Amino acid sequence: MVSNLASAVDNNGYNQIKIAEAPVKWCSVSLSEIVSRGKRLEASVFDVEAKQAHEVIQQNKFGCIQLLGENGTIKSAYYPGRFKRIYCNKYNGEPFFLPSQMADINPKPEKWISKLTKCDISELRLKENTLLLTRSGTIGTIALVSKAIYGTVFSDDVIRVTFKEVIDLGYTYTFLKSKIGNKVLTTNGYGSVITHLEPEHLMNVAIPNAPTKIKEKIHNLIMQSYELRDESNDLIDEATKLLVEELHLPDISEFENNVAPVETFNVKLSNINGRIDASYHVPIVDAITAHLHKYAAEVTTVGDKRISSGIILPGRFKRVYVGEEYGRVFIGGKQISELDPINKKYLSMVHHKNRIADQLELHENMTLITCSGTIGKVAFVGKHWENWTANQHIIRVIPANEEIAGYLNIFLASDYGHQLIVRYTYGSVVDEIDDYHVSRVAIPLLKNKEIQDKINSLALSANKKRYEAYKLEQQALMIMDNEVIYAK
Repeated sequence: MVSNLASAVDNNGYNQIKIAEAPVKWCSVSLSEIVSRGKRLEASVFDVEAKQAHEVIQQNKFGCIQLLGENGTIKSAYYPGRFKRIYCNKYNGEPFFLPSQMADINPKPEKWISKLTKCDISELRLKENTLLLTRSGTIGTIALVSKAIYGTVFSDDVIRVTFKEVIDLGYTYTFLKSKIGNKVLTTNGYGSVITHLEPEHLMNVAIPNAPTKIKEKIHNLIMQSYELRDESNDLIDEATKLLVEELHLPDISEFENNVAPVETFNVKLSNINGRIDASYHVPIVDAITAHLHKYAAEVTTVGDKRISSGIILPGRFKRVYVGEEYGRVFIGGKQISELDPINKKYLSMVHHKNRIADQLELHENMTLITCSGTIGKVAFVGKHWENWTANQHIIRVIPANEEIAGYLNIFLASDYGHQLIVRYTYGSVVDEIDDYHVSRVAIPLLKNKEIQDKINSLALSANKKRYEAYKLEQQALMIMDNEVIYAK
């Protein structure tokens, strides 16, 4: 019997132990499996949940159908051939996306691939009505080809899947994103984790063969969810365009081209600010700042009380993870660009209650900035992340009010805001910035208050659309659980 202990406080203020029963985790193991695992008898050696997931799927009321095969639902599943990549700068190459960006709501290129690379670029471009699966590294991440990534060049580490029937696209996406479905995808029937996913593995993945009516309902919800994500991206792009036009900002490349012809430059002693690292004094930052002073009504800082009411950098701590029912959702910097991260963890409320309330909680309209490792990745907290928690590698900027929250996020997420953030980077091995640095990041206030308000409104509307998109996907997942997987 597996039990879970949770702490409760009685009327006298003393901690009492409350025992909450949890479902028993068990499975049968053959002698040959024990021998193949080094004659180990510990339960941790065998993925009990994975074995149970396979059994649940086989026992569903609608029966099963294979994903890939002669009678399967998949039309094709492949990944482009491997090739040696030649990277270059963004002015001479094609934007190149990595598997880690596949599930981002609105991914931005971090690398560019040279035209000298010996590969068929057209084969790497994503096609519509395609399901994407990561095949190496972190497997089990899935996404659909949205308007944001349609036609873009993605790594060969992404499997492209198309279906014989359109409705199987959203239906299969939902199944593979469900807890049971994802377990089935990433493990074999014996509970062993698949460390590298190949298209042929899909021949061993059974999926409930639900009636067409249910498949259509789930598929339509997912398509509507992705449409809302695309609409939110369009609003963000419109807001950013308004910002650029109002401040007469040229392409970021012009600021880069107008700096010193070689990577040496002079800095006045009065401008040292206690920093003697060259990265702090890069000329592009001065060029952007001077331009903002010229065209903005005022250039202030993120720490200005008119802009933010608080900037939080949580302290480091030893994490205690628990089951979903006993903790708060806990995410990291790599996940803040996703709508609903698939690899969420859960932080113990018993062990971290005060820290969660004081430092870790996320609230709607906060702006998040990664501050360790990858610096300056910016995200806007939607209503669906309310009371989630995030790790100490993410700085939380609490907007002064709703009238500035969206505008603040749009500027910091722009190419220009990014440069103003990363100039504070320090560290010889792992890059870092802290809350003090973020408080000093410059932010312009526009001469035309109506334009500034419109930018803010567009950002808030985009956030609402993402919340609606999240709800539709959760509705599809609920139908998958209640009407398909666990249906009686």
